[in-house]
Amino acid sequence: MRSISLLSSGLDSIAALAIAKKTSDVVLALTFDYGQRSVRREIDHSIIICEHYGIEHRIIRLDWLQDITNTSLVNEDVDVPELSVEDLSGDNGSITEDSAKSVWVPNRNGVFLNIAASFAESYDCDHVIAGFNGEEAKTFPDNSKEFVNATDGCFSYSTANGVKVLAPLIDMDKATIVHEAMDAKAPLEWSWSCYHGGDKPCGVCESCVRRARGFHEAGLKDPLMVRLGLDI
Repeated sequence: MRSISLLSSGLDSIAALAIAKKTSDVVLALTFDYGQRSVRREIDHSIIICEHYGIEHRIIRLDWLQDITNTSLVNEDVDVPELSVEDLSGDNGSITEDSAKSVWVPNRNGVFLNIAASFAESYDCDHVIAGFNGEEAKTFPDNSKEFVNATDGCFSYSTANGVKVLAPLIDMDKATIVHEAMDAKAPLEWSWSCYHGGDKPCGVCESCVRRARGFHEAGLKDPLMVRLGLDI
């Protein structure tokens, strides 16, 4: 089995890549530049990750997606929501729904998957690896099993070799993802989950809070924070 990976350098995309490599020959990783706040960090870390695994790496610029995105993940005139661990609880669904809307990028995962499927068909690959997971599917529908199944159905028509989405984290929460990634020896010291691109993670955006909670519930230290001297 041959695969192409969607690689943002986030916890989920690295975990999915590391797990998939156990059973698949990953021949290419794609990192997308759509003007997101953390783009420089994502690209730099993804390059290191691909060097670690010996995988070809391509950066795909999507200037048009940046131009039509008005939410806070791209538009720096809009504040990124700050959350607490309590905000992630099941009783506060409206908070996470509002946070998701604030960082939504129009059809982002649909665009990413279709571009990756073109590469997969050209490279004679069976799968596109994605870090979609059960925890984020609750507020991001393009992380769900239903989305994966629908995309597979579309690819059965739009690719000559019937490319499929490989989502090894689809049933996992963040704590389980942390355990599986560590077991797979994923280079999490080079993962970047923060919506911002500063010298260190902000610690208060939804992605940072979910990541920190995942490591806490897993009972493990975050290798990125250790490398940065923030958790030693």
